[in-house]
Amino acid sequence: MNFGSGEAMSETSVGSGTGRTYQLGVSQPPLEVTDLPTPEEVWRVPKFGRKEAFKYAVGPSFIALGAAIGSGEWLLGPLSVGKSGFIGIGWILTASILLQALYNIEISRYVIATGEVPIVGFARVPPGRIFWVPFSLLLIFFAYIWGGWAKGAADGLFALVNGRVPTPDDKGAVELFAILLLVAVLAITLGFRRITRGLELINGALVAFQILFLLVLTVAIVPFDVWWEGVRGFVTPAMPPKGSTATELGSLAGFAAILSGFNWILLNHYRDKGYGMGHRVGFLTGMRGERSQVKSSGLTFPDDAKNALSWRRWKRLLYLDQWGVFVVGAFVGMLLPTALMRHLVLTSGRQPTRPTVTTFAADVLGSQYGRWLFYLTLLVGFLILFDTQVGIFEALVRNVTDAVNISPRIQEATGGDLRRFYFAFMVLLLVTIGVVLHFFQPTELIQISANMSNLGAVIYPFVFIYLNKRLPKAARPSKWAYAGLMANVVFFGFFFLNFLVEKLTDKPLVTF
Repeated sequence: MNFGSGEAMSETSVGSGTGRTYQLGVSQPPLEVTDLPTPEEVWRVPKFGRKEAFKYAVGPSFIALGAAIGSGEWLLGPLSVGKSGFIGIGWILTASILLQALYNIEISRYVIATGEVPIVGFARVPPGRIFWVPFSLLLIFFAYIWGGWAKGAADGLFALVNGRVPTPDDKGAVELFAILLLVAVLAITLGFRRITRGLELINGALVAFQILFLLVLTVAIVPFDVWWEGVRGFVTPAMPPKGSTATELGSLAGFAAILSGFNWILLNHYRDKGYGMGHRVGFLTGMRGERSQVKSSGLTFPDDAKNALSWRRWKRLLYLDQWGVFVVGAFVGMLLPTALMRHLVLTSGRQPTRPTVTTFAADVLGSQYGRWLFYLTLLVGFLILFDTQVGIFEALVRNVTDAVNISPRIQEATGGDLRRFYFAFMVLLLVTIGVVLHFFQPTELIQISANMSNLGAVIYPFVFIYLNKRLPKAARPSKWAYAGLMANVVFFGFFFLNFLVEKLTDKPLVTF
């Protein structure tokens, strides 16, 4: 049997599998070839229908939405739209969300077909793990170690506790709150038997509460003409607002859905959720759970009718999670806070700025409708940013943990229990971010991260093209999928190029 690209099966002894392996790429052990599990096998139900799909399969998208709403949707989108309106900006948001959904599916395709998370799969791409693993970790840490979400959430928490927006004199107290919130993330991951399941529950509940609050508030106070401007803005191609730069718009595009080119750091959860071959590889457990062995190398499935049918079922579940939950949630999550912010700017005569955008809505609503709404909006804003912080912080720890799992030395040092490394590294990262966030404003930090995310979209689509075209025939992408990946390169690459030129020359390459 041949999976394409000239690479053939080899006969080996691999335990309970088919007795065959498949060498995908370089510098990693061959993938064991065995049958895909069915959804019934994974979630232990006699029949898997629509009810079971929503009960068991939907979930990783909630973790992604939790990370998304706090950056692009609550901060960068309202900052841009509040000042300039929807027209000329909204279509950029639409393009970003749809392109990232296509990209997410290609990332998840590899995870489901092999059970390997992206950072492990990258080790199979020439020149191999000696380059791709440290290079990828370096990029994501340079993009996200700044702690902008922690500091933004801390601004909201400070205002909740003290009844006022923090000033520069409150810098020390805000940083202390930020560190305490990072400790709270550690406590969350410690408290669940399966870390992914805990994050799903927390993110699902928080996202539902956030959207419900924003929906009720915006329906109650935002007039129809602002809603209509927002809807039209999503679908109207128009030049960006006068005076805006591609770098500013790039930060919005980079975080309009999740993390554009670095979305892969948040999609490891399809493995831990048990999608496809992820069920056979294992998952990370919290301290309350029994130790789960996570294989350092994945598996894949034979090219036969039985497994092709199973693959189609898993693909439908992935589409449900991405198109049915993530994309819808991303559009709703962007429209509600941006419409609210636009209305508040128009009625107050004030403009949000980078330092004030985290508490701007609460401050204006409090002055217009009373202190009770000030506190309630602060609470929601805090939860939105904390939700994002949970996703990003845990993703950094998770990806490092998965990366070191391919090292026999680390496996020996941890006794096969990855929790020992996971929680030790989380503490180390907590301390590091606590030091780094001392030096920057939260919105400035997030804009840096967003444009660095666009760099990832220039690099990693090519990596997934290499990996996915070597999957079993049933799992390989279509030509349209390849076109979607290349569209990500062009769209987000344009914004990163402008960001790079502006940082190097102090002059925007493109100003509208």
